[in-house]
Amino acid sequence: MNFMSQTLYDFSVNDNANNSVSLEKYKGKTLLIVNTASKCGFTPQYDGLEELQKKYSEKDFSVLAFPCNQFGNQEPGSNEEIQEFCSINFQTSFPVMGKIDVNGKNADPLYDYLKSEKKGLLGSKAIKWNFTKFLVNKDGEVIKRYSPNTEPKDIAQDIENLL
Repeated sequence: MNFMSQTLYDFSVNDNANNSVSLEKYKGKTLLIVNTASKCGFTPQYDGLEELQKKYSEKDFSVLAFPCNQFGNQEPGSNEEIQEFCSINFQTSFPVMGKIDVNGKNADPLYDYLKSEKKGLLGSKAIKWNFTKFLVNKDGEVIKRYSPNTEPKDIAQDIENLL
């Protein structure tokens, strides 16, 4: 797929109620886009993501979470169950979108784009596990990709540099 003339803002995704949302809505914001799961060893990172959201949301920053069940079936719930889990356990204030695939033939086009913009370790495109993170600047450019074991607090300085 050729993304040469595309930007992040050319994509639409589904929210947790299955409504289409244009990412144009986030133009001018710094974003941290994360594929998430409720039953993963990294799930406690929701706390750190929420801390980033609270700390920087007034400075045009948002976390965007995309639940995904492609890694060890660790996100088996419905969109409604995922929302309830995030709200009750982590009091998430950032958008938790509809469940998607991030790899394979059914991968969401947004994730095909993110992976083509910032490859992983050793040039790999594939997302390796839950809680892979992409930092996007206010112009919609994918700046950096972080591994699942990168704690959200360790991304704070990179976020501040973009705000």
